Amino acid sequence: MNSREYPAHPIPGVGVIVFDDNRVLLIQRGKAPRRGEWSIPGGAVELGETVRAAAVREFEEECGGAIELRDLVEVGDILWQDADGKLQYHYVIIDFWAEWRGGELQAQSDVLDARWVAPEDLPRYELPPWTQQVIEKAVEMRNSALSSES
Repeated sequence: MNSREYPAHPIPGVGVIVFDDNRVLLIQRGKAPRRGEWSIPGGAVELGETVRAAAVREFEEECGGAIELRDLVEVGDILWQDADGKLQYHYVIIDFWAEWRGGELQAQSDVLDARWVAPEDLPRYELPPWTQQVIEKAVEMRNSALSSES
């Protein structure tokens, strides 16, 4: 099995930017790397699982509730080095956007907190630049999709 810490190969992961009206869901991470930091729901893809199925599963495992997974937003890398400069984590992240479809939002085992945030309040959560950028891109894609649907 490929260890997540000091891996032999990059680990594929997924992220989901979930919208409820004009609010975005943020989670406070409960595990390394970035424990305690705010982010979007997501995690590693399991063997034999499609990336879309992984996105839905990870969301359900971290937040409860139901989503309608929509479109691909971005594919990027997260590279994390330890204090000695050795590569400690390497994830290839595939981010999607989704619409909230109901149920009870509740932070689960991998998550310390989960909350709906208005886009103008995002800076208060001190998101990493790549997370802020992917959320902004998802907002634009969602607005475009909603315009074409009406």
